[in-house]
Amino acid sequence: LDTLEKWVTEIFSEIPNNGLPKPSFGHLTQPFDTPEFHKLYRVVPIRKVHSLTITWALPPQEQYYRVKPLHYISWLVGHEGKGSVLSFLRKKFWALALYGGNGETGFEQNSTYSIFSISVTLTDEGYKHFYEVWCPAAVVSCCFPNVWENESVPFCVQVAHVVFQYVKMLQKRGPDQRQVIWEEIQKIEANEFHYQEQTDPVDYVENLCENMQLFQKEDFLTGDQLLFEYKPEV
Repeated sequence: LDTLEKWVTEIFSEIPNNGLPKPSFGHLTQPFDTPEFHKLYRVVPIRKVHSLTITWALPPQEQYYRVKPLHYISWLVGHEGKGSVLSFLRKKFWALALYGGNGETGFEQNSTYSIFSISVTLTDEGYKHFYEVWCPAAVVSCCFPNVWENESVPFCVQVAHVVFQYVKMLQKRGPDQRQVIWEEIQKIEANEFHYQEQTDPVDYVENLCENMQLFQKEDFLTGDQLLFEYKPEV
């Protein structure tokens, strides 16, 4: 450690400190408030793959790094068990995989906005039905109990519609009843942090330098990996 400190002092001590505050672009509100963002884009892939990606532009979330609300939501959306989005889509033979999340740095999260995306890898059959298909409400309610209460008539279901309905369900029920889930995620991330493999020193230093721009001093080493506080209001 003494040797490393000596190297850092020799190499970086000559860099002047201009005393400038960290730049912020928080005044640039609603960067995606444009008609081009509220559209469906079809892109022809090079590989034979069908993928549906839904993207939301949100207010900046980096200040909530101790809570990590988007990380928590991505766990719920990415759940593969009974009652999940992917479970329903697989029963319909519409999807192979589903991923939801936020990169927490760079383009996806900064002082101006945060991006949250849900990407569904579709089967050939799912691609045919991603736009819409009609089916009885009972078929959907068996996979999403209590979401479509008192629904007795057929209605339009599509892959995108199912995703939005699941997000709506999470919003309607709120986070108050899910603290046990948050605590489970917290324990998993803590175990992964404590038993992670040793990384390349250069990559580790680079990551720490980035953390120094984002977190409080006490969180430089852990701020990008651990969950610290459960705040349902966030």
